[in-house]
Amino acid sequence: MLGEWSGAAPLTGRRDFLAGVGRLGAAALLAVRPEAGPAGPDRPRPDGAVRREMRGVWIATVGNIDWPSAPGLPAEQARAEFTAHLDRAVALGLNAVFVQIRPTADAFWPGAPEPWSQWLTGTQGRDPGWDPLAFMVDAAHRRALAFHGWFNPYRVATQPDPARLAPGHPARLHPEWIASYQGGLYYNPGVPAARRFVVEAMMDAVRRYDLDGVHFDDYFYPYPAPGRAFPDDEAFAAHGSGFTDRAAWRRHNVDLLIREMRDLVREARPEAAFGVSPFGIWRNAATDPAGSRTHGTQSYDDLSADSLGWARDGLVDYLAPQLYWAIGTEGSDYAELAPWWAARTAGSGTQLWIGQAVSRVGDPGRPGAWQDPAELSRHLTLNAGLPQIGGNLLWNATSVWADRLGGVGRMAADHWPRPALGPLLPRLAAAQAPPRPPLAVPGLDDRGRPQLVIHPGGPRPEPFQHAVYRYDTHPGPGPRTDPDRLTALLPGRTRRFTVPTTDGSWYTVTAVDRANRESRPATPVRPSGGLA
Repeated sequence: MLGEWSGAAPLTGRRDFLAGVGRLGAAALLAVRPEAGPAGPDRPRPDGAVRREMRGVWIATVGNIDWPSAPGLPAEQARAEFTAHLDRAVALGLNAVFVQIRPTADAFWPGAPEPWSQWLTGTQGRDPGWDPLAFMVDAAHRRALAFHGWFNPYRVATQPDPARLAPGHPARLHPEWIASYQGGLYYNPGVPAARRFVVEAMMDAVRRYDLDGVHFDDYFYPYPAPGRAFPDDEAFAAHGSGFTDRAAWRRHNVDLLIREMRDLVREARPEAAFGVSPFGIWRNAATDPAGSRTHGTQSYDDLSADSLGWARDGLVDYLAPQLYWAIGTEGSDYAELAPWWAARTAGSGTQLWIGQAVSRVGDPGRPGAWQDPAELSRHLTLNAGLPQIGGNLLWNATSVWADRLGGVGRMAADHWPRPALGPLLPRLAAAQAPPRPPLAVPGLDDRGRPQLVIHPGGPRPEPFQHAVYRYDTHPGPGPRTDPDRLTALLPGRTRRFTVPTTDGSWYTVTAVDRANRESRPATPVRPSGGLA
């Protein structure tokens, strides 16, 4: 993540919700809205509702930016902090978390090929005595949040001395794998053995834990320093056969990483999403006519990351470019870049989500647009006119919960009037949907309020979610599951749901699996009147 970690203190302090969204509970954010007129099932409704949308947040661990708040916390406190992040995500109406579980060639899970993370324990290699990744995945799934494991492939350390790494660290055992650059250590992408190790280190978590996705950010080759070349002369001499252009060789090395991870992730977890959040400028039009009308760092040239090539070749399920600029920014205008990415990925089968810089809202060091609480909402308004854009990822969790200027609360109120199912990857859409859930004759909760009662359905697999839809009048035996009728998304293990109305409304429920495939709706019921 650009600006994710500079070796200084965390970018923002740990704060609770302050205003607006921070004081809203899940019930308020999922409140029933008046029904809207008919429209297509996946198109925006008059009230802004959409059926499917990525609504994710990045939870960074490097430098203790988001979690844990400090290294070496007692396990109980670390767990409580993480579940607080999840509960805030649910309250805001998010449906996914992207959690950094391998920030610096280290691990947030036991038995990994690399040592325990210093950001967790305070000392690299120290065993915390519990399994954070197992806890985090289970806690997210209990709240019907998809859990995407976020890995940084090549960064080894934010300091330049290999001797400061934990004893037995693979980078210490194989000094030929690493390069020192700009005050940090990196696995050299041009050394095949290093790349193979990096892939296997990440796949250890993918194979052992129930991840919904595997996520990379923008760091491949490190951001270039003026006048200093990345030190890979020896690697190019040894492994660059067939290449006369070192830049092309570097892109080839990164392409190999992406292709190998795509293949291995799909083998281990066929329904997990694999994708990348690249820097927001692929190339400038002055460099390449296919580029955007921008002038700035180019991920293709400066980071050796050909993200459009990955989309074209089907190597990723999604791209989430980091469009961390305001509308009207000279040289990197959001209003130029969002349509550019939409046009370049359209028809590729690669989903497009947008990385949003919530951390810049209200930052006194940022220009005027970021002092306007409506800036993020304007971004999503622009996105709504670009059908290729299927959602947003918010950087970063602490900034989202802080909600400076009320910008997040305004964005959510303007654009997230209802919950939304998560994205459905095109390659998974044709597979069988889950069976529809059986609804019983409604019951009452302990306060006498009407409930929906969802039967477990026998030996069938438990769904990931139940989606609840509301209708003013009897919807017939095959009700439409339109987004303007979506009232709540419940964890799949939920068996009873107290309805938010007592006005004689009708309800149905669908089952949603981990790939976000949705069942046919159950026979509608009216909690005050029984089965249809």
